[in-house]
Amino acid sequence: MASVVQKEIQECLCEKREHLTGWLQTTPEEKKQVVLGPGGQAAVHSHLEVIDTAMEQASAGRLGVCTVCGGFVEAELLEMDYTACVCLDDLSLDERRSLEMELELAQSVQRSLLPSHVPDTPVLETAAFSRPAQIIGGDYFDFFRFQDGCHGLAIGDVAGHGVSASLHMASMQALLRTLIPINQAPQDVAQHVNQLMIHNVRFTSFMALFLATFDPATLTLTYCNAGHTPPLLLQRGDGMTGVRWLGPTGAAIGLVEDIPFTAETIQLASGDVLLMVTDGVTEAVNPAEQQFGYERLIDLVQTARQASARELILMLRQAIDDFTEGRPLTDDVTIVACKIVG
Repeated sequence: MASVVQKEIQECLCEKREHLTGWLQTTPEEKKQVVLGPGGQAAVHSHLEVIDTAMEQASAGRLGVCTVCGGFVEAELLEMDYTACVCLDDLSLDERRSLEMELELAQSVQRSLLPSHVPDTPVLETAAFSRPAQIIGGDYFDFFRFQDGCHGLAIGDVAGHGVSASLHMASMQALLRTLIPINQAPQDVAQHVNQLMIHNVRFTSFMALFLATFDPATLTLTYCNAGHTPPLLLQRGDGMTGVRWLGPTGAAIGLVEDIPFTAETIQLASGDVLLMVTDGVTEAVNPAEQQFGYERLIDLVQTARQASARELILMLRQAIDDFTEGRPLTDDVTIVACKIVG
């Protein structure tokens, strides 16, 4: 997975470079003098040189090579400081203590933006991954408890990406975390959220949302799909393996007036796999302008049906990386994988 980390950092650095050069080109000189202070534009150009060097190293797969042992610097360290060139094991004691404090701080910030837990049940194995196309994005996933104690799963995609989409996503996250604990059915939550957002002047976009409740006692999944990319369900029964798409049962949140939201219930069994993705996965494009699509998703899940939820996500990330050949993603990517294990 080293190549995945290298390419993720390269994409972020490319985005950062574009922002900096764009700002230099479009900002009036008087404004630049105020913002740059005594450093002047030369300091920005020096920073751009550092970025360019790191991008070249990442492109060659050599970013983060340890100058002491020749191995690769740990991914979590490289993501925090892309200029890092010494492994944790090769740092001095004082350097390691200082860095550990910085890592703990960075990780606490990251954790505050993600769900605090996955469903706590021995019969459901869950893993998730999310990466914005820009520095921040409009994809969303979360885990809840409904009023009756059943586990809630959610994945969503605000139209657009960047700052505006991320603000809408954060508002929707707060709203869902308020409504779900006092409701028992996902369709009721979707209906309530749509009523609150459809005429809200500050909600200028719309959101595709898949919301489900899982009962570990009966192994049933009840879901409402509000215009979201259909999740893929791989079921095993009578010695056969079948693919089922959990298609929309309502329109995207904030998109249309007075439409009912309905739900469907599915009986699950040991070995079943549920894969939820945003359209940044299926619409990832390779250099030939072909999309990753649904068929490749089916092939991968069927091939990896014996894998754990975490292994499935790693395999899908690598498949997207190989398919796009390092081409920057144009949309946010979020993946949630669940597997019935009991």
